[in-house]
Amino acid sequence: MEHKAISIRPFIGAENFEVSRSFYRDLGFEEKVLFHNMSLFRTGTLGFYLQDGYVKDWIDNTMVFLEVEDVESFWKQLQDLDLPAKYESVRLTGIRNFEWGRECYLHDPSGILWHFGQFNNQGNMASSVASQTGKRGSQTQK
Repeated sequence: MEHKAISIRPFIGAENFEVSRSFYRDLGFEEKVLFHNMSLFRTGTLGFYLQDGYVKDWIDNTMVFLEVEDVESFWKQLQDLDLPAKYESVRLTGIRNFEWGRECYLHDPSGILWHFGQFNNQGNMASSVASQTGKRGSQTQK
């Protein structure tokens, strides 16, 4: 099958929709309200849907990987935002190095785990990342 994809947009939930909307705007995403209970958040051509829905098992097992150009610079910007001071349950975990590259971590207000990573090369990225990040929480500190 030949994919002629334009984008891929995961749906993520929110325990408190208004808090999560504010969080993602503070994180630098542009919001487009679609419905009273769903927004599209974008950065450049990439995006995801935030919905006013919370199922603990779903949220606790949701991870999103966003590849960034320079993880060191991104980490410094994350720290400067001081999101854990503004949002009670937000947690940051610093840069970790792996054979495939480097990444840092952020738990959103609902508990979704974001990975912000930079690859060493364009080689076998998918299997390397999956082998290193397959166990939720093994890379983060609670």
